[in-house]
Amino acid sequence: MSDVGLMFVGAVLFIDGLLFLGKIDAKSAATFNLFVGALQVAIPFYLIATAPTPSDILLDSGIFLFGLTYLYVGISNLAGHPPLGLGWYAAWVAIMAVAFGITNIVKFHDPTTGLLWLQWSVLWALFWLVLGLGMTRFTALAAWLTLIMSFTTCTIPGFLLLLGEWNHVPTWAVLLVIAATALAVGPVAARSLREPAGTTGRAGTAVPASAP
Repeated sequence: MSDVGLMFVGAVLFIDGLLFLGKIDAKSAATFNLFVGALQVAIPFYLIATAPTPSDILLDSGIFLFGLTYLYVGISNLAGHPPLGLGWYAAWVAIMAVAFGITNIVKFHDPTTGLLWLQWSVLWALFWLVLGLGMTRFTALAAWLTLIMSFTTCTIPGFLLLLGEWNHVPTWAVLLVIAATALAVGPVAARSLREPAGTTGRAGTAVPASAP
């Protein structure tokens, strides 16, 4: 994944996390989703066109999953479309993110990047629950997890990649961050599970789904 693109994915996830919380309006968030979505679609086109090996094409193709998500979010929110289709696309992305995570770990022996993909799978699965299945009692959980992961899986790794330091990050450090994230959102998850089905989240039907 492009180092610069990954860093800006952190920015768009931060914006969308605030949208889930109802702190910003859908149309203003849509504009930035379109910017980052266009970036995350243009970058893999170039990387794939210039890729020297099939393995490079495989790794670069995953960027499309997220670039298309952001374009989908931006267009849907500007047009006022209901999020059902977006939610089910998020389910497919969640499945593919598991595949990319396992591929990075098993085929390319890159557990740190593989763990990032597996975290994105969890986040997109949560988007599916909220947007595709209408389980809006998980909106607050989706919001806080999106906000946290905007930094832990995108902004910070992207910046470390730009510095040339990401390859020096040990697997145990990523696992520690995952554990800390789980502890941080645990109380929100517990409250969400106790709420009756159909409870509407703060952002209502304007909630987005996005990711790296």
